[in-house]
Amino acid sequence: MNSDFPKPPFPEQQQPYPGLSSRMDPVPDHGETSYEGSGRLEGKKALVTGGDSGIGRAVAIAFAREGADVAISYLNEHEDAAEVKQLIEASGRQCLLLPGDLADPAHCRGLIADTVAAFGRLDVLVNNAARQGYFESILEIPDEEWEKTMAVNISAMFYLTKAAVPHMRPGSSIINTASKQADEPSPELLAYAVTKGAIQNFSAGLCQLLAKDGIRVNTVAPGPVWTPLGPATLPAYNVRTFGEQVPFKRPAQPSELAPPYVMLASDEASYISGATIAVTGGKPVI
Repeated sequence: MNSDFPKPPFPEQQQPYPGLSSRMDPVPDHGETSYEGSGRLEGKKALVTGGDSGIGRAVAIAFAREGADVAISYLNEHEDAAEVKQLIEASGRQCLLLPGDLADPAHCRGLIADTVAAFGRLDVLVNNAARQGYFESILEIPDEEWEKTMAVNISAMFYLTKAAVPHMRPGSSIINTASKQADEPSPELLAYAVTKGAIQNFSAGLCQLLAKDGIRVNTVAPGPVWTPLGPATLPAYNVRTFGEQVPFKRPAQPSELAPPYVMLASDEASYISGATIAVTGGKPVI
C-alpha cells in the first residue's frame, strides 16, 4: 500500500458550493502527472458528467490517455474545466466542454445531442456528477434542496441514459457512480445517501433492460474521496478528519478511482454488467 498519499489531519477549510480543486489543501491528485495510458479505449467517444473535478476529472484524463475523445459536463466551474480540456488535448484527443445544470431535463438531452454531433456517436456514458448537502436534522433540509439533489443525482441519470441509448452500439458501456453511502448512509447526508441507494437499484434494473442491446451497465461505489465536494459541503472539522474512518485511514485521491472506470469502459469488460466495484479503502460493501 502506497504510504505517500495525504492523510488526515488536513487543514480545516471550506469553499462556496460547488468548490474548486485548485483551492483545496492539499490539491487533489487526478493523475495529471502519473496516469499513463496503453490504448485500452482507442477511438472510443465518451461523456463524463462532473468531469471538471474530483472523480470525473480523473476519469476524463485517464480516458483521454487511453485513446478516447471526451466530452465533460459541469455546472459552472469554468476554471477547472478549462484545465481538464488542456490536459485532454495535450493527450492528442478531442475535448468538448458542456456547462449547465443537470437538474434541467432539456439540458441532459442536449448534452447527449451535442456529444453525438461533435463525435459522431457515443460509446461510454459516465453518470458521475452529484450534489450533496450536510444537515444535522431533517427539519433543516429545505424542500428545494431535497428536490434539487434528487434531480441532479438520480433523475438526470435517467434522462441522460434514455437520450444516450439510441446512439450506443453493442459493446457500449454505461458507468454510474454510486457510493458506500448506499449501504451505510450518514444521517447528515440523508438526501445524498438516498440517491446513491437509488443509483444502485437503477443500475441493477437497467443492466437487465439493456442486455438485449449489448450495452453494459455497471457501478463504481467509492468511499471517501478527496474532492471539492468535501470542503464545499461539510463542516471544517469534518474536512480535517476526512477519510480516517476507513481501514486505510485516509481518503482516496481521485487518481485512484480512474482504473476501475477504464476497465469497465474497455472491451476487456465484455462480460461484466450488473457489477458494483467498491473502491473504499478496505471498508466492505455488503
